[in-house]
Amino acid sequence: MASNVLDSILFRDSFGTPEMRAIFDDHQLIRNYVTVEIALAKAQARCGVIPAQAAQEIAEKCNADTLDFDLLRHETEIVGYPILPLVHQISKQAGESGGYVHWGATTQDIMDTAVVMQIRDALDVIDQDINTLRQILADLARRYRNTPMAGRTHLQQALPITFGYKAAIWLDMFDRHAERLAQARPRILVGQFAGAAGTLASLGDKGLAVQQAMMEELSLGVPVSTWHVARDGFAEAVNLLGLITGSLGKIAYDVMLLAANEFGELYEPFVKGRGASSTMPQKRNPISSELMLACAKGVRQQAGLMLDAMVQDLERATGPWHAEWIAIPESFILTGGALYQAKFMLKGLIVDEQAMAKNLDMTKGLIVAEAVMMGLAPYIGRQDAHDIVYDACRIVNEEGGRLADVLNAMPAVATRLEPALIEQLTDPVNYLGMAPEMVDQVLKSSAAKN
Repeated sequence: MASNVLDSILFRDSFGTPEMRAIFDDHQLIRNYVTVEIALAKAQARCGVIPAQAAQEIAEKCNADTLDFDLLRHETEIVGYPILPLVHQISKQAGESGGYVHWGATTQDIMDTAVVMQIRDALDVIDQDINTLRQILADLARRYRNTPMAGRTHLQQALPITFGYKAAIWLDMFDRHAERLAQARPRILVGQFAGAAGTLASLGDKGLAVQQAMMEELSLGVPVSTWHVARDGFAEAVNLLGLITGSLGKIAYDVMLLAANEFGELYEPFVKGRGASSTMPQKRNPISSELMLACAKGVRQQAGLMLDAMVQDLERATGPWHAEWIAIPESFILTGGALYQAKFMLKGLIVDEQAMAKNLDMTKGLIVAEAVMMGLAPYIGRQDAHDIVYDACRIVNEEGGRLADVLNAMPAVATRLEPALIEQLTDPVNYLGMAPEMVDQVLKSSAAKN
């Protein structure tokens, strides 16, 4: 039974992926707990804290897959945390060496380190997805480098751009996200072993040596200081997901708007029945974009929760820690789902170049009024040129016709600009600025970062 979209039979593969769910599955989390306990025992044996034979027996006999999960759940509800119930069971599995399980550790050491392992695996998946997405976006930018379309500000046509320029902006965002992931890993992927109040007092002068050996066993970073109540690493991880899904939401919003009938410039890949309406046969709803936007909103809420959870009391928190248990798995699963939808949607994105050209011409030259103003300004000054072109635009808006024709009929313009030049200035294709060259810059920069 499921009570939320992440585990729902109906919705789980719309909002997540099997791969990401498997990383945050209860059974995998418990396997991580056991792995951490085994690594602790091995590290302590290396440092002479417990007998080597005990560590060997713990490693050989402790097995998460043979635990009594019903008992583990029941005792977790009583204790409030899963580690003490887990230690009860794996200590029995370890036989005579069971007394050395969890030696000198505290519950949060095991749980935090297990979550770091989950995050490490999840970041690997996200990194791979982002690299795939970057290649898709690079292909779009390259293919449509010179494809003109209307650029819009405040939902109004502003100046011409190219679709490749738009895709390059999307690409550049994800190039930066790839950098952020690489830079964040050393800060986030740090294990936890510090004991009850974080001082490792129970291990005497062996504490730091055990800590380092344990992290070597787990291939995790060694903490410089205890982070039981210093939660910036986990908060950074989820807020990084907020940035990633925020960019996905921006792309989704663009696609949804441009897929509206009134624009008709972009469409999600056609799959029979996808986006269909139960009552309107003509509908082709942008389903992937809608899901991407919903996931982005969900992650953003959890990013805020993680910032709230940073405010922890003294040396061990009384509640904020628990909020992380909600926010971290959900954020990673939603991010995985959003990236999956983005890859599908953008890989098969349908770009209607004819619709882009039609929309670009719909204002009959008004979209490049700036070009005329700048062409006239050297003769009469920028402000006077602005006022004259402004008046011409009002005439086109109110009476119709082409901007070029109205300008040719204005003596202040016709005496200074030849009709052929006015035609050239009012053709949107001639006013793309450096958009194509900016595409080249982004593609070059992106290739250098691979």
